[in-house]
Amino acid sequence: MGLGRTGLIARGFSIAAGAAILFACSPQPSAEPAPASVGDEAAPSVHPVSGLEIIPVTVTSGDETFEFRSELAASREAQAQGLMFRTELGDWEAMIFPSEPQTARSFWMKNTPIPLDIIFIGTDGRILNIAAMTEPYSLESVYSQGTTSGVLELRGGRAEELGIEPGDMVRW
Repeated sequence: MGLGRTGLIARGFSIAAGAAILFACSPQPSAEPAPASVGDEAAPSVHPVSGLEIIPVTVTSGDETFEFRSELAASREAQAQGLMFRTELGDWEAMIFPSEPQTARSFWMKNTPIPLDIIFIGTDGRILNIAAMTEPYSLESVYSQGTTSGVLELRGGRAEELGIEPGDMVRW
């Protein structure tokens, strides 16, 4: 006994509707990834937007250690691009800019629509200074207060929320 054309269409619609309901009930990725532990097998090793390698960066402030999933801007091109054109940065996301060679650094916010905390890291791994809540799209430079081994960028206001301040230790 055949279903006929109308029966096949109705059956196909029922299958598609059922699949849509199952998809809607399935766990969806959250907009904000949870902090990943070092060695977390489920965490991606490459950022889906930038294509940069993701590495753990820890900031130790007093008795607390905070771990960020950080995009590694290792090349000249990646450092020039930075977080330009990005419209969001999660609480546990960051970008790290190693200073090779170690030198004083300056950054601006050209083409960057979100405020950032720009953390300048000294040659001993300790935070030299923080340019907090930098102004989106600003062409004014913010400067390190000395020679840096790297620069860490967080979502604007995040350093203050966590109590991160000059003298804290950064490792990557």
